[in-house]
Amino acid sequence: VLLSLQLFGTVVWILVSATRVPLPLLQGWVMFVAVTAWFLSVVFLCVFLFSYANRIAINWNQADFLFHGATFVFYFGAFLLQAATTSLHHLPRNFNSTTQETLLAEHEYNISIAASV
Repeated sequence: VLLSLQLFGTVVWILVSATRVPLPLLQGWVMFVAVTAWFLSVVFLCVFLFSYANRIAINWNQADFLFHGATFVFYFGAFLLQAATTSLHHLPRNFNSTTQETLLAEHEYNISIAASV
């Protein structure tokens, strides 16, 4: 489970960083969640890999449940923000400009959809 979390967290991290950021505050939160969850899952994996779990006297089942529950809540919030940013792709980039350039180009729109999923 932790390896899949690292894999998908890395994919989200790559997809979000590959797009041009029209709304830095929203996508900054998405990036923060992806990087933080990835880092904490690596730490969690190392705790088990190097047998620190035997030395630390806590309920690891409960810790695992809390970690994945919190990760779910933060990733769901990040999904909502990324999806909201993606849904604004048709808005004009500059309201005062005479050109009709949209907020997200077609390629960036597709990457943003993949990052949302």
